[in-house]
Amino acid sequence: MIKFLDLHSQYLHMQSEIDKAIAGVIRDSAFIGGEVVETFERRFAAYQQAEHCVGVGNGTDAIEIVLEAMNFPRGGEVIVPANTFIATSEAVTRSGCKVVFADVDPVTYTLDVADVHSRITSRTVAIIAVHLYGHPCDMDGLMALARESGLKLIEDCAQAHGAEYKGRRVGAIGHAGTFSFYPGKNLGAYGDGGAITTNDERLARQCRMIANHGRVDKYDHQFEGRNSRLDGLQAAILTVKLRYLDAWINRRNEVASFYTTQLDGIDGLTLPRVADGCRHAFHLFVVRTASREALAAFLKEGGIQTGVHYPIALPKLQAYRYLGEPDQHMFANRNDGHLLSLPIGEHLTEQELVEIADAVKTFCLQAVIA
Repeated sequence: MIKFLDLHSQYLHMQSEIDKAIAGVIRDSAFIGGEVVETFERRFAAYQQAEHCVGVGNGTDAIEIVLEAMNFPRGGEVIVPANTFIATSEAVTRSGCKVVFADVDPVTYTLDVADVHSRITSRTVAIIAVHLYGHPCDMDGLMALARESGLKLIEDCAQAHGAEYKGRRVGAIGHAGTFSFYPGKNLGAYGDGGAITTNDERLARQCRMIANHGRVDKYDHQFEGRNSRLDGLQAAILTVKLRYLDAWINRRNEVASFYTTQLDGIDGLTLPRVADGCRHAFHLFVVRTASREALAAFLKEGGIQTGVHYPIALPKLQAYRYLGEPDQHMFANRNDGHLLSLPIGEHLTEQELVEIADAVKTFCLQAVIA
């Protein structure tokens, strides 16, 4: 079996470092807060080129906390992409705002700036730019819209640790960035975890207070907050893994380049492209084909795991039927049945890459003959 993701293999390559980091937390009983968390926050902020980092419980909490800290009026509209994981949109709704879906660009799968512009109203308060699959959004275009309309721009970087837009790391370009450390991410913990990055000191302080019961000291609570903290074990693991992140991203780009060289030009198969000035983190390598189910089944029969991200565009979900938008003629709505994620990551050998590419080519050739 060629695995889509192999976290155990990844662990074995740094086992001694990970085990030592975990043992240190247990030895010091540093399970909540403390130096190990502060160390990771400093190093991750520096890595993402941000002034501040606040560790939180998970990536969804990160978005909710930022929205709360920005203190938007109840019912304010927040524009999010129609193709992403529900965490982005549910965070908006659960924060008391109204979600507005915008279409995505058919090349990068990130927010279509022109479509975002068409959906801005007097009630719009923010845009959430999801750097989907690890490809940065058009941040110049979105920042221009935000400035023009007086909006906040939040970067959802859950799949884009280390991605760059014109030489700048994502997460420190807009007003705030949010990250998930779900185990399958390029930078993943061994459980849930998340972070907020920003260059705004006041916003960082407010986010930290919200995430820690609204307090500035152990029993000094300025307001009611919540409990959402990155724990010491996850921070220690992430600190070790952060040292490997650039190498992993480089390898993912090598794998993506191999796929592109081998599969480019095949009829009926659309490959991901990288926009000028962008460093793609390639959390996922997503191809587009009208034969998605058949190709996935063919690869599975050949012992190759694949994934689908995401099978149902957000406006079409039962959760959002009340918005009355599932029949909109969005690219995202029309193509959610065509997206297939091929294996990508440092765990893949050269031979496995050849097997994957050959299998995709064989399927496509058979489809043409048929």
